Amino acid sequence: MNELELKELWRIANEKLEESFTINRQNTEDIARIKVYTSLSSMKPIKIFTLLVGILWVGLGAIILSHIYLYAFSEANKFFLVSASVQVVLTAIALWIYLYQLIKIYEVNSYDPILETQEKLVQLRISTLWSARILFLQLPVWTTFWWNETMFTDWNLFQWILTAVVTVSFTYVSIWLFLNIKYKNRNKKWFQLIFSGKEWTPLMKSMELLEQVEEYK
Repeated sequence: MNELELKELWRIANEKLEESFTINRQNTEDIARIKVYTSLSSMKPIKIFTLLVGILWVGLGAIILSHIYLYAFSEANKFFLVSASVQVVLTAIALWIYLYQLIKIYEVNSYDPILETQEKLVQLRISTLWSARILFLQLPVWTTFWWNETMFTDWNLFQWILTAVVTVSFTYVSIWLFLNIKYKNRNKKWFQLIFSGKEWTPLMKSMELLEQVEEYK
């Protein structure tokens, strides 16, 4: 076997290796896309259920509050009105974000390019964090909706201190969570306690899977 024959054999072997590598890479990407699609699809039921329940809650709250504002404002408990209004508005904002997430999940297809899917996953991650941040802003109003005018005339110092401690604590926690719910804190225990289950875990697994594919490439 002369030198030219050896070079030809070497060329053929290299072409076969490159072809095999290309096929394996394509198969890896295809499998990854299918897994991501399946994983995100598992999020649809909880998203739809949460969205429907939220719409019913906000709709009912809006009807009740509208009736009070229009026909019973002077007799209504103003603390309840303000607290309930804040809660309904914040929940409505979170529902719009949930709807956006559901649309993004349905936009993901098993044949989408890896980069395009990654961009959608990042948008889903950002919106998921924002919906949680907004919902946690509701915490203080859950401690004030029952306040009433008799507090200012009948309560003693201990009752005021206890109420103030609870409300201030809830306010501090809500603001702290709003400022600290960020992706960079995802490995902290308190973050993992909040973000787990069907609304977060499939998203993280999908992102990790695509990152592994990119590293493989």
